[in-house]
Amino acid sequence: MKKNWLQKLLYWYKNMNNNTFTYTNILLDKIKEIKGEKIILKNKSLNDFANDYMWRTDAELSTLDATYPLDLSFKDFVRAYKSEIMKSTKNTARFSVFVNNEHIGNSMLYNIDYFNNSMELGIMIGKKNYWNKGYGTDVVNTMLKFIFNKTNFNKIYLHTLKWNTRAQQAFIKCGFKIAREVQKDNKNFVYMEIIKPNLR
Repeated sequence: MKKNWLQKLLYWYKNMNNNTFTYTNILLDKIKEIKGEKIILKNKSLNDFANDYMWRTDAELSTLDATYPLDLSFKDFVRAYKSEIMKSTKNTARFSVFVNNEHIGNSMLYNIDYFNNSMELGIMIGKKNYWNKGYGTDVVNTMLKFIFNKTNFNKIYLHTLKWNTRAQQAFIKCGFKIAREVQKDNKNFVYMEIIKPNLR
């Protein structure tokens, strides 16, 4: 019910306010999507914002993401989210995760460092009925394969909350190794990384 209402509101917002949003993903230069075994990674679009809003205001998802649920109206969220995305186009690459034309989550490569050829990975499967079915693993494997085969980047790292051992095991399954523990914003994280195979 909430999704249908948000989709209608998004339709109104795009048309009545003549809103446009064109995101240029620095890693999707000449291709429109990246296909995995189960998922497809696509460029972010305004059509994704209704789901993004629901996920960013969800308490459980926010806890897993080490943040707090947003307390914004949908209209304010769209305005702020567009600004957030466009300000970070040079050092961040955002993707929407699709399964059979259904937007189920998001992934992001950020803190892109062109000098050290490294970047940080973030992933969220927002639709909980897709949890524990291999979709998150396929997102990570698809991104690793693309980055290591199609770009010059050779190191990808991430942070998970220390208590989230399930996520850590999932990343280990994809080839990440635990490097150390770190503390940020009074929270304890595990820092994990993976190096391009031929550089190990």
